[in-house]
Amino acid sequence: MADKKPHHIGTLSPEMALLGLLYKEAGHGYDLHRTVNADLGQVWHLSQSQAYAILKRLEAQGDISVEKIPQEKLPSRQLLKMTEQGRQNFLDWLNTPSGGSTRAIRMEFITRLYFLKMYFPKKITKAFEQQRTEADTHIQRLEATLAELPAEQIYNRMSLEMRLKQLKFVLEWLDESQKYFK
Repeated sequence: MADKKPHHIGTLSPEMALLGLLYKEAGHGYDLHRTVNADLGQVWHLSQSQAYAILKRLEAQGDISVEKIPQEKLPSRQLLKMTEQGRQNFLDWLNTPSGGSTRAIRMEFITRLYFLKMYFPKKITKAFEQQRTEADTHIQRLEATLAELPAEQIYNRMSLEMRLKQLKFVLEWLDESQKYFK
């Protein structure tokens, strides 16, 4: 499967949601957390402590840098900036479909659309097409697995049938959701 493209489902972390907000300008952790909750709060449930932990991880990975800004009689504020590595990681993620997991599509794909609309609106149609193709490919794999499954494996069969129904619904949802971007 050398031609298979990678997709980022991994841990389904709001890491890219926080990183993406730094694409055009530097920001502060509190403001990033507040923006994610305001704009993507039904997609990601992100506490302030989780946001700060993710930002520390992004810094440790080299995706963001931190500039300490002194304040009179208060602790220094931290101005967060995306590094070139972070920029490349974000752009790679932004241009990669979410695979065939309905959870990844619900969380990552919607987050991708948020940033595509913000930074690259002309790429939205292609993102929908890529995600549809990913879902179709996954449906075909699940149907093939189901066809080979012995009839007595009812629990595996039930699970596969449910996943298939979910992905077929996702295809309908993708078609309907494009109306928001016309």
